Amino acid sequence: MESDKPSKGRSPANGEHPIEKPEGAETEIVIGDERFESLGQEPAVSAGAERFVMTDTRRRRLVIKEDELFMYTDDAGLIPAAESSPLGLYFRDTRFLSRLEMTVGGRPPVLLSSTAERDYLSSAEFTNLEIKGAAGDKIPQTSVHVRRTRLVADRVYELLRIKNYHSVPLEVVIELTFDADFRDMFEVRGLRRHKRGTRLAPKVDGDTLTLAYYGLDEVLRKTIVRFEHSPTRLEGGTARFRLSLAPRERKVLRFSIEVAMPDAPPLREGDFTARLANQRRDYERWFAGATGIFTDSEQVTEVLRRGQADLRMMAMSTPYGRIVGAAVPWFVAPFGRDSIIASLETLMLDSRPAVDCLRMLTRLQGRTESAFREEQPGKILHELRRGELAALKSIPHTPYYGAVDTTALYLLLVCEVVMWTGDLEFFELLREPIEAALRWIDECGDLDGDGFVEYQRRSRAGLVNQGWRDADGAIVHSDGTLAHGPIALAESQAYIHYAKRRLANLFGQLGDVELSERLQTESQVLKLRFNERFWMEDEGYVAMALDGDKRQVRTMASTAGHCLWSRILAEEHVPAVVERLMGPDMFSGWGVRTMAKSAPAYSPMSYYNGCVWPFDNALIVAGLKKHGYTQEANRLAGAMFDAAIEQQYSRLPEFICGFTRQAVNRPVAYPMACSPDSPAAGSVFLMLQAMLGIYASAAENVLYVHNPLLPKWLGEVTLSNLSVGRSKLSLRFRRDGNQTTFSVRDKQGGVRVVVVE
Repeated sequence: MESDKPSKGRSPANGEHPIEKPEGAETEIVIGDERFESLGQEPAVSAGAERFVMTDTRRRRLVIKEDELFMYTDDAGLIPAAESSPLGLYFRDTRFLSRLEMTVGGRPPVLLSSTAERDYLSSAEFTNLEIKGAAGDKIPQTSVHVRRTRLVADRVYELLRIKNYHSVPLEVVIELTFDADFRDMFEVRGLRRHKRGTRLAPKVDGDTLTLAYYGLDEVLRKTIVRFEHSPTRLEGGTARFRLSLAPRERKVLRFSIEVAMPDAPPLREGDFTARLANQRRDYERWFAGATGIFTDSEQVTEVLRRGQADLRMMAMSTPYGRIVGAAVPWFVAPFGRDSIIASLETLMLDSRPAVDCLRMLTRLQGRTESAFREEQPGKILHELRRGELAALKSIPHTPYYGAVDTTALYLLLVCEVVMWTGDLEFFELLREPIEAALRWIDECGDLDGDGFVEYQRRSRAGLVNQGWRDADGAIVHSDGTLAHGPIALAESQAYIHYAKRRLANLFGQLGDVELSERLQTESQVLKLRFNERFWMEDEGYVAMALDGDKRQVRTMASTAGHCLWSRILAEEHVPAVVERLMGPDMFSGWGVRTMAKSAPAYSPMSYYNGCVWPFDNALIVAGLKKHGYTQEANRLAGAMFDAAIEQQYSRLPEFICGFTRQAVNRPVAYPMACSPDSPAAGSVFLMLQAMLGIYASAAENVLYVHNPLLPKWLGEVTLSNLSVGRSKLSLRFRRDGNQTTFSVRDKQGGVRVVVVE
């Protein structure tokens, strides 16, 4: 078993080299075959727990990303130097650029407009204030136009187009200033370290600027800025360009920003134009390989296309396979729960991310006992990090397994993938990890043998709460006091019930009658005991959890909707739960709040105690539809689509504030919410699937359609290239008054479409 004591370092490997000081040199150091001037080891600071730091968020952000590389900037596409700012260029949990500022004639330019609508490309338009020219003359405001275009691919490609709109020739000075603090993402999020590595002075070699840092993990990390056009002066971290422009003349400055460290992917050939064309083609292939979805509403279609593009944007490569990461900026990493939920939400759209997700999670399934990482045999990971702190084992995310629900969700995703692909051989290949996951649920997960899965933090560096509501104050009694563990969450039991019921069906198809019957019985027993222990008769609602004393945590929470989705609720309890979920205490008008307004712990600005989460609402919509509450499902889905339409680029963020919707207001954004966010991007597809009422049984070569009903704000939906096993088909759904009809427009393969009453 691993110790909770973090490692102090490791031996040099993979081309890494210890620091050497040349004889007689005090500040010059040699790392491998490179020489740097040292800025010295950064001073020690007091250590403390990680915390998310609220920063100035009045200005919107621009985000562009490809694979593990992403740029997170202000609305001008710049990174102002600020101690607490989360902005920067990131790669593998390290900030490789913490400053990128631009001046025109010695003054910041005026931003005219900017966009990052394409997930890999951003642009911004600037003009000048009144400035001094290079010769000391005055240049009137709005005489100079600067267009910045930026592409993220294997590196960052930057184009600056500068044009003179004045009637006389101008000499304009453009300055670009770069810096990199090489902070680990956990530091950016607020974690304080006792000690950091060695900052190295900026190094200039011709038209190349190198910023570097030698970490305590003995890894040299570098940010390399290469200028295609030679600066007039390149000194420290600043590049100065003196441009002579005739009237209407324009000049273009090009440069690139590379991140360099051992094992980083190799850079590819090609300039800005070639790399941009390649990115476009890759996105086109992503769309072409998935279900085509078109509606008669331009706004709804745009929300769906944005969600699909964001899922492609969040795709990232790992040593264990490709996976859809969680969210920008805080969680660009393999994240078990978020990747699984995004995959579950989008099986109607595309099963490829789900298959890749399962392959990676299977390879990293728990094999041993580790209190520090909270790893146990059969358990599915929570989060994997690859920065300096992870290498030093100062954090347990190597990977970290402190999630109580990911193992059941993993099993459920296995089942749902097979339902859509019909690939029983894939299911058979996963039999051993499936059985290991079931053993974890029945043995390690049930801490006290009462038949429910609980969690209790084992690692001093781990999470106190280990469901999707993982903030310290998220599991709270109705009197406002925090619940203590071991804690059995309502939704965890719901996922286990759902997974075992699905597994029983699949093992039955494969002829393993004994295992099928055992899982079916366990699922039924869990449902019975759940309704006995979690149901609050006086409230007509589900307790959010049982605490360490087996007392109900009687706070009204949205996860009752997850219980609808999993069908763990007894049928006689469903109407009361639906009424509470859709009442004004829970339903804000933009979606169902995570916590009822009447709860003492409620705040509309609290992550888990009052905000509205799209993925949470998508599961509720699906649960409502399963139980025949079609109008309620459509009402809730409509609220979420309305919220999406109000967002920049029609992109649903991780969550929004829980303030009640008024006649003239818009959804209230939460400044620390991630955007884009994979579960939020996927939520719109699960809600659409619920409205259409479709689900697959590919092993039987059947697509079921159950009570389709389009809402009043959506008259027609067409699905093309929809995959069910090896078959493909196209369907058109049309609303006619209060009825919705559908027709099969095209079909390739033997799939049958069966209407279920």
